[in-house]
Amino acid sequence: MTVWDDLVGQEKVSEQLEAAARDADALVTAVAADTPLPEASKMTHAWLFTGPPGSGRSTTARAFAAALQCVSPDRALGGAPGCGFCDGCHTSLVGTHADVQIIRTDLLSIGVKETRDLVRRAQLSPAVGRWQVIVMEDADRLTEGAGNVLLKAVEEPAPRTVWLLCAPSLEDVLPTIRSRCRHLTLRTPSVAAVADVLVRRDGIEPDIAAAVARATQG
Repeated sequence: MTVWDDLVGQEKVSEQLEAAARDADALVTAVAADTPLPEASKMTHAWLFTGPPGSGRSTTARAFAAALQCVSPDRALGGAPGCGFCDGCHTSLVGTHADVQIIRTDLLSIGVKETRDLVRRAQLSPAVGRWQVIVMEDADRLTEGAGNVLLKAVEEPAPRTVWLLCAPSLEDVLPTIRSRCRHLTLRTPSVAAVADVLVRRDGIEPDIAAAVARATQG
């Protein structure tokens, strides 16, 4: 299984992110080898994932973060980043990678102080990984002041820092922030897609998986 397998019912999004991860890998490789940078790239420094509850916004952001940190030797043979097994993928997915910061909150808002700390971290070079990745699962909870602090970091990013922001909809994110991000919309997965992953990943009996998928509505 790869890091993309948990993106249930998001085939189009998976394809776009996999292409971006390939270009991101090529960029880092070119810089390390001091060779010319790729002329065109599908990679960018700030992404915004939106979609309804159950669409997998955070799962998508974590999968992309893992693909950016993938160190599988298969990449050199043309394999796509995001193997799911290497140290970069595994530690990113379980939340222990030194260069992947996951931000979530149970509070009503994310304030200026917390955001300044994030921006300060974002200016650092990766410690052990290929990118410095900051996943903000609740970008819709940024206060206006915090959004203004984040804006400068998104406008003038460090060379190998990537921001992955998640929110229910575009309207939930400050206009100045969303205008500087590449936006990907996720959808509620179909009953068939949910049932398939329950069978394939978790070994659930097909009839039970189908019933559960219908009951949970995605």
